[in-house]
Amino acid sequence: MTSKRDLQTEPSPIVACTVSRDVQNFDLLIEDMETLLGEGWGDLGFPEALSFLAQPDAAGLKFIALALDGEDEAQLPLLASIISLARSRDIQVVLIAEDVTPAALHHLLRTGADEFVPYPLPEGELAAAVARLGRSKADPAPEPASRVALKGGGDGVLIAVQGLCGGCGTTTFAVNLAWELANIAKDRSPRVCLIDLDLQFGTVATYLDLPRRDAVVELMSDLRSMDGDSFAQALVGFEDRLQVLTSPPDLLPLDLVSPDDIRRLLDVAREHFDFVIVDMPTALLDWTDTVLTQAQVFFVLMELDMRSAQNALRLKRALQSEDLPFDKLRFALNRAPKFTDLQGKSRAKRMADTLGIALQLWLPDGGKPVQTAGDHGLPLASHAAKNPLRKEIVKLAAELHAIGQSDAEAA
Repeated sequence: MTSKRDLQTEPSPIVACTVSRDVQNFDLLIEDMETLLGEGWGDLGFPEALSFLAQPDAAGLKFIALALDGEDEAQLPLLASIISLARSRDIQVVLIAEDVTPAALHHLLRTGADEFVPYPLPEGELAAAVARLGRSKADPAPEPASRVALKGGGDGVLIAVQGLCGGCGTTTFAVNLAWELANIAKDRSPRVCLIDLDLQFGTVATYLDLPRRDAVVELMSDLRSMDGDSFAQALVGFEDRLQVLTSPPDLLPLDLVSPDDIRRLLDVAREHFDFVIVDMPTALLDWTDTVLTQAQVFFVLMELDMRSAQNALRLKRALQSEDLPFDKLRFALNRAPKFTDLQGKSRAKRMADTLGIALQLWLPDGGKPVQTAGDHGLPLASHAAKNPLRKEIVKLAAELHAIGQSDAEAA
């Protein structure tokens, strides 16, 4: 008679693989893969992955976890080939990245990677990413544009956001302000549209993990004939609460659109939404004054440093020389000094006095969670609800919503 212990159990089928230069550099990934799959996963180096994925044995794989760090950026073409080959075999790809530049991440995501998780891995994030992969494969989401049903007859509030320098938090502010406005009321929240007008390097799509669609290129190429239907086709919904016009999938010349084109775009957006948030490019263009004159509120983000001060002065001179409404600008100091930092607050006051401007909005430093939220494609409300930056944006959203309601009642 054969005892149970004499029976040989079949090894667990391999349903996933890590792909890396050396998986021992990602010990947290090893732990999470073992927790998630037990022995049902394998490990491959970069060259081995290309060879294995081309074999029939790879047909049983559900996903690969492609792990890379800064040293691997020199092998971007090889990594892109691995992603392309995996997708051609209907194998999904999770990017695990540490100290990798945004340009490299963007390239790999555009190649076809399905999910991105930063390393060190946040608690439970790999499991959540794999769960999302399973949902998307089992029940593909419908084309975003098919869910957009616009209602005309409105006269929405136009809010523009422009940064005085790179990295001053303009897109983070625009994305989170739009999201807080879209969720400001439980019973009847306003209709909110977020428009990314940085036609070359706009990152609203990245911060909300949204696809960049070819319909945006078609829209921007022929804004003169745009109507509500074509505008709706270019929009992408975020959690059924916020409609977004992302930047195009490819780089477009900034002078592709004229002031009349932008005016037409904003008019249609305001007709269908209660609030329209525009994330502006850093560069001043021939249609910047179109947005400035039409906007009810025009936020200008800056930091407490010399580059922001110099650029604020140059912006002030440029607008005043053209007799444009400089007084409409509402300057916001991002990463502002804390309440107890008296020296920092004194520096900020001296800078404002020297420039002849008023710092009307002080945004606290949200720290690392702000960057992590952007990497995960989530607003702060979903990723770090108690973050001090998020709390300040919630206050601002409530103020803007109250003003919008009072204006509507007066009309």
